Amino acid sequence: MKKIDQLTDAGLFSRNVPRYTSYPTAPQFHDGVASISFDGWVKALPTDSKLSIYVHVPFCERLCWFCACRTQGVKSMSPVEAYLDILKVEIAKLADTIPDGVTIARLHWGGGSPTILQPDHIDSLMEWLRELAPFDPDWEFSVEIDPAAVNGEKLDSLAQAGMNRASIGVQDFNEKVQLAIGREQSFEITRDIVAGLRARGVNSINLDIVYGLPYQDSEALGKTVAQVIELNPDRVALFGYAHVPWMAKRQKMIPEDSLPGPTERFEMFNQAYEALEAAGYVPLGIDHFAKPDDSLAIAASEGRLRRNFQGYTDDVCTALIGLGASSISRFPQGYVQNRATTNAYAKEINAGDWSATRGIAMSSDDQLRSRAIETLMCEFTVNIPALTTEFGDVANSLRPDLHKIAAEFPKFTDFNGEVLSIREDGFHLTRIIACGLDAYHTTAAKHSSAI
Repeated sequence: MKKIDQLTDAGLFSRNVPRYTSYPTAPQFHDGVASISFDGWVKALPTDSKLSIYVHVPFCERLCWFCACRTQGVKSMSPVEAYLDILKVEIAKLADTIPDGVTIARLHWGGGSPTILQPDHIDSLMEWLRELAPFDPDWEFSVEIDPAAVNGEKLDSLAQAGMNRASIGVQDFNEKVQLAIGREQSFEITRDIVAGLRARGVNSINLDIVYGLPYQDSEALGKTVAQVIELNPDRVALFGYAHVPWMAKRQKMIPEDSLPGPTERFEMFNQAYEALEAAGYVPLGIDHFAKPDDSLAIAASEGRLRRNFQGYTDDVCTALIGLGASSISRFPQGYVQNRATTNAYAKEINAGDWSATRGIAMSSDDQLRSRAIETLMCEFTVNIPALTTEFGDVANSLRPDLHKIAAEFPKFTDFNGEVLSIREDGFHLTRIIACGLDAYHTTAAKHSSAI
């Protein structure tokens, strides 16, 4: 109880803070950074750049009530096919704009549900992307898979297209929890899709678990974690459910009195963490796990773990370019996001323009703080000498903030004047501690729970 009391005093159970998959965070984006910035940043890419390409497919055959992603339900393929026509135009425009010599090292299809695409759609989309730029010999192609919206033919097309990593959302296998979040997905269906992927040579598989869901308790989550371990994925993500009905209106379908409280969430997380660690998975950052021989675990052991909109990654590409409605791109100069709605996105692309509408250009201070927050989220440290090597003497400007953090969290951090470290029993507070390096953070901003 002493530890819980200390964590309570530190704000773990009462504060809402950013997830820091980017810095500056999305609430800081503004309309002063749009198409002109996007166009200039693409053209300024060094000719030897390696790109990470994200393709957003904002459609689902079913809408899960817990989801806060930009997506819409469809009853036919007509809206999907119309959207693909626009994507083709956007991809062609990008192909005409990026400098010669740029290659694609990472490709990720997310959503929504990319597996809503039919085999001929998959083939066409890959054909357009192959005309965008050459793929690196060791390129990685990952796709978010909805087991309820995929079949053998789709898996065949994805595997033939080069997919070598699949990400599957499990959330929780408990039937009561699934009914409460609008996502029915049995263990057996998931098991069969995992087997189908492996039979097609897709051996890198990620599974996502969510804690803090309605009607979820330790018993339900414990069984789900055991079933996930039985499926033997290479990576597991353990996400806390973010209840943000002011942003994701469909979450109003979830009764708030059905949600576990902060202490219950804390206990469920620790239970799942311990079970995954006991099964041989290496904890990475605040919420990811991987087998010891997985590339993500190796990257972490070598200090190469990074963090982006997909969570933890070993992606070190020069830039991430997002295609499709609401997708976000990150360049060395800053972030830019496409129009959120498919209609607005389509209108601008059809007019021959980019759909980039808001973002933020990063100052030198933003870039320094972004890297410092990233190392804190990945390695639980902020190392002034290492940052000085990367950014020069300006890194010393972070010292006052580090002193304040150490003074605010003396039971959970160590600071010797050069390196701030979060102690092992304080890693739950990482997002809260990172706020101490966030020059934009205010308590008035709406974010998800710290636990």
